Amino acid sequence: MVDTVRIRLLGPGRWSIAPGGSPDPAAVPGLDTAVLEVGGGLLSWSLLAGRPVPAAILHDLDTAQEWLWALYGAEVAVAVDEYTDPVELPTRPERPELAAAVRRLGYAHWAARWWPASTVDGIPALDPTELDRETAELSEFCESIVDGADAPEAATDPVVLADPEPARATDYALAAGGPPGVADTALVLERGSAGWDWRHCPPGIVDASERAVSWELVRVSGGSTLRVRVVAAPGLRADPPAHLRPRALVRTAAGIRAAALALNGDTWSAVMADITGTVSGIEIYVPGVGPAAPDAAGSPADPAAPDNRHRIDPAGDIRQRGLIRELAHARLRRAGHTGSAAAGETAAGPVDITPLRAEVAAAESESDF
Repeated sequence: MVDTVRIRLLGPGRWSIAPGGSPDPAAVPGLDTAVLEVGGGLLSWSLLAGRPVPAAILHDLDTAQEWLWALYGAEVAVAVDEYTDPVELPTRPERPELAAAVRRLGYAHWAARWWPASTVDGIPALDPTELDRETAELSEFCESIVDGADAPEAATDPVVLADPEPARATDYALAAGGPPGVADTALVLERGSAGWDWRHCPPGIVDASERAVSWELVRVSGGSTLRVRVVAAPGLRADPPAHLRPRALVRTAAGIRAAALALNGDTWSAVMADITGTVSGIEIYVPGVGPAAPDAAGSPADPAAPDNRHRIDPAGDIRQRGLIRELAHARLRRAGHTGSAAAGETAAGPVDITPLRAEVAAAESESDF
């Protein structure tokens, strides 16, 4: 089956080439959107949609013409060059092996940022060194398209992964106990567990599970104290640099409080005294990370603000995170079956992309995870 793309002009000097179901170029990319910077523009894929043909936003047509024919075919390249009106055309890549490698490179960049590593959900982390090595190899193969635009760079402040022995999911009792300093005999007024917005922390800091965050509001010495626990990302055994340490923003009926989290073993934790009112929500964030993130003072972004109104959909985000976890499990199953699809597996999302070496290594370690 031949895929088709629609070519249209977005504005002066900006063109769009997009298959059906591709990410909206005017919207903030979703968690499942792989983005690759290329010569003269950007490529993007919705991994959950499973379309192999990327969407392209072009801002330098002369540079983009050097590779458009390879990914989309000569007919599309000519139509963009001679654009007069929106048109829909079939894609016939002149270099299918290059098109496949570009998609794989886009997925590798996505995995470096959004792979949902979770001790709680049994999704092992990907080895960043192996992932960087394969990304560099793919970048070299795709040099005619990437040309250094999205080549991997050395991390300036790597997260320390010092302990080779991962904790197991069974080691965690998320809502039990709490940080030191609060008596275990305290009266529990409320407790709960939840996930967090992945856009508000860099990778390798916090477990990606929807059960990673747990809290208890307890009565101690005539006052209410909140104790918050957050499962650390798999493999994190030492404090990251100060600017990467997460915070907890707590919403109550009486207002908003924020506190720094401290790493204690495999758990980030904080104790907040003199809490007034019931807890309506807890957000985990690293100051300055992610769109519409709470700021360093703990002030949340206004969901009614024009820039945020179309971005914030908590229910949709939770569902998408769940689908991404399913996708990760599917890829690990495939990686564990020597590159062939597991029994009953469908080729949805990037499952049809051959597993990365880091995914194969993660699948091999999964039985001990």
